[in-house]
Amino acid sequence: MAAQAINTADFDEKVLKSDVPVLVDFWASWCGPCKMLAPIISEIADSADGFKVMSVDADENPELLDRYGIRSIPTLIVFKNGEIYKQSVGFVPKEQVLELLK
Repeated sequence: MAAQAINTADFDEKVLKSDVPVLVDFWASWCGPCKMLAPIISEIADSADGFKVMSVDADENPELLDRYGIRSIPTLIVFKNGEIYKQSVGFVPKEQVLELLK
């Protein structure tokens, strides 16, 4: 199971109101580093235990990028209890993505 695609309309419900941490991948189809990160995100989503993995298409949801001050993609943000817990910008290896969730 890949990361669940979400948009501006369901972001608050699925991310900010979640009772478990949520890793959100902000990406775009034209972004090379995003394509490199995609299989890592899918792998983490497949084995998610105690957290959720969501993805936001940056081109289709510019309001969310503005809300969180995202200027570069890929950006990964972990939300806990409706707040930003940790974040990372650019391609990172799987181990670093998993560190965001600790």
